[in-house]
Amino acid sequence: MNPLKAIYEEKISQELKQKFKYKNIHQIPKLVKININRGIGEASQNTKILDKNIEEFKTIMGQKPIVTHTKKSIAGFKVRENMPIGVKVTLRREKMYDFLNKLINLSLPRIRDFRGISAKQFDGRGNYNLGLKEQIIFPEISYDEIDKVRGMNITIVTTAKTDEEGLALLKAFGMPFTGLY
Repeated sequence: MNPLKAIYEEKISQELKQKFKYKNIHQIPKLVKININRGIGEASQNTKILDKNIEEFKTIMGQKPIVTHTKKSIAGFKVRENMPIGVKVTLRREKMYDFLNKLINLSLPRIRDFRGISAKQFDGRGNYNLGLKEQIIFPEISYDEIDKVRGMNITIVTTAKTDEEGLALLKAFGMPFTGLY
């Protein structure tokens, strides 16, 4: 069993039950999935960029990403309908906990001048959105192998009903939030 999942089942769930005074164990917030996506505008002109990003996502997440395609033609962006435009991955169960553990303990501290992440990025329903500016913070990525520094969006989906519950859950996992009052 993943160490984060074991910590959640043994310690975090009990703390949240005490803090928010839940009557039923099914009310306790838990992680559902983690979505990671990246938009690649240049992929419409050059398919090698898309292949490179697919391999990069496979290396970081341990799972092959899905290629996203355009829905409409937009002449101003030189994009036709059904052209590849990005990649996305949805992590669940063990891979989700592995990725979250790696993100919290290895990757986020490797960000230059890191002082924590903002606690204001919740969506109002207990889900957290995090934007990363560079992929080189992940230990699997070699700086020599990348052609261009690209970012990615990470969405952590929880069963929390409010932002306060979601914040308490992620803070209990060890997410380094800043700006808390």
